[in-house]
Amino acid sequence: MNGQAERPEEQDDEILTNDGDDTETGAAGDAPDDAVSDVEARLEAAESKAAENWDRYLRAAAELDNVRKRAARDVEGARKYALENFSRDLLAVCDSLQMGIDAAGKSDDTADADALLEGSVATLKLLNQTLERFGVEMLDPAGEPFDPEFHEAMTMQPSADAEPGSVLAVIQKGYTLNGRLLRPARVVVAADPA
Repeated sequence: MNGQAERPEEQDDEILTNDGDDTETGAAGDAPDDAVSDVEARLEAAESKAAENWDRYLRAAAELDNVRKRAARDVEGARKYALENFSRDLLAVCDSLQMGIDAAGKSDDTADADALLEGSVATLKLLNQTLERFGVEMLDPAGEPFDPEFHEAMTMQPSADAEPGSVLAVIQKGYTLNGRLLRPARVVVAADPA
């Protein structure tokens, strides 16, 4: 290893002991200037690339901020106006109910009970159609087996006619929204007639 360490020193001595031959030192003297100018050119290119990347970063950050703000506005708008179509369709039901109330409130006895009942049935039908259009389905489980996921047993009643464990009567109908329970049906469950 000592022999290898001495070789570079010998080479350095040869370079330093150049007897003033300007041809080699002239080329060597130009090389550092070329190397410096090459390094400066690469540095300038790197600074230019860094400035370009910084500009891209700033633009991307601004775009991301705009997307976040736009998404927040969209979410807020969706939250505020999510029920717009549902509400618009319920207005027809309100109008129908109002006409029934107005007809019943007239002092001249032009509105009879049959017409009011017919109007109420039509209004209920309109309401059910509107609810179904928005995925709200009625649960009317009379005669079906009791299902604790969708039914709430209010009481049990012995019955010789109905199968034990089935719904004998519906006290209050239940509703689901796209298959998810909104309100369970309140029911009377048939028991053994022991």
